[in-house]
Amino acid sequence: MDTPVDTPPPADHVVLLALDGFGAGYLPLLDRLPTPHLDALVRRGSLTTGTGVMPSVTNPSWTSVATGAWPERHLNAAFWYDPTTRTAQGQHREIAVPTLAEAVREQGGTVLCVQWPVLQGHGTAYGDPDGLYTRPGGDCARRVDDALAVLRGEAVASAGRPVTLRRLPQLLAVYCDTLDALGHAGGDRHPGIPAALRDIDAQVGRLLAAVEDAGIAERTAFVLLGDHGMTTFDRGFGRAARRAVSRAGYRLEIVRPGGSPRRRTDVVAVVGGVASLHLVGRAAEDRAAERTIRAALEELPPVRAVFDREDQARMRMSPRYGELVVEPEPGWSFGSAPRRPAGRHGATTELDVGFALAGAGIVPGRAPSDPRHVDVAPTVAALLGIDPPAGTQGRVLTEALSP
Repeated sequence: MDTPVDTPPPADHVVLLALDGFGAGYLPLLDRLPTPHLDALVRRGSLTTGTGVMPSVTNPSWTSVATGAWPERHLNAAFWYDPTTRTAQGQHREIAVPTLAEAVREQGGTVLCVQWPVLQGHGTAYGDPDGLYTRPGGDCARRVDDALAVLRGEAVASAGRPVTLRRLPQLLAVYCDTLDALGHAGGDRHPGIPAALRDIDAQVGRLLAAVEDAGIAERTAFVLLGDHGMTTFDRGFGRAARRAVSRAGYRLEIVRPGGSPRRRTDVVAVVGGVASLHLVGRAAEDRAAERTIRAALEELPPVRAVFDREDQARMRMSPRYGELVVEPEPGWSFGSAPRRPAGRHGATTELDVGFALAGAGIVPGRAPSDPRHVDVAPTVAALLGIDPPAGTQGRVLTEALSP
């Protein structure tokens, strides 16, 4: 009787480069820039457009990447109103399901996470030599420095003390947010974006060289993606929204994270790209009031769409959002106008991101079909030959993987 032979996984290591604000709108610009390292990487796989989650905001988006779950299941939300504490909420790291890092750890692997906050406390921690979290600060190059040091077997600073990973990490994640910072400061056409894309190319080159020097190039896969796009805006219609709701007979108040509404408020709006509207006071649990308020807002030209709870469920959003979610037209914000053009995200118009998949276990030139954020964790797990995180709702992008 023949002895069964275990089939090795497609890859022993996965490098995930998480690029905050790397929207699909930047892909044509990459075609015009000298990016030799990205070009070399893509020749071993593909660069295409992926789709995020609603709202297209950092923490819910990265949480879906890290868990393979839609916000309806992982429950991470951003910019919403908590009626139990009567406070508006910003961004948080609460996650209701396990992450990819936790799946790797539970199955005997090691993880390095460089400043990707979604994994801190969810499979990685300061000082943990099997699941190490570091936060070096600085630019993308400074963060890649930590990854390179670990690939050389060197110690890196974690919460102020040097720590050496016990083994080369199966999952190595590096987070860079330069594109997001530039986009917020000046919109999706900020003059610093081309230089930032060239720097990302340089960091890809450093990572490629490091895995080569470590002797693991043939057994390493790469995933590079953004969490959301960016839309330039220079106008705000918060005042017009308050007037429209007032004419409908209700009082709307925009409340910043950490703040609480006034007693006479009927509609609490928390703005983060889109506006989450929560009915309180006289409007609470009143479907007629909800219909009236929705109709009043839909008449405003800067409003692109108003999503009720059924719409939100179809988009698989977290249930923490309000009865209505208002999406502005491009160029507008639900809040006030900025002093100069700025960038926002959170709407359906910022769902598309750049998505690269290359290296070990990937078929060159065969792009995945309609990849989504929720598909990343199960695909990385398949590359590493491990079970995906419990709670995963995405699929393995098998069409892009070697048989």
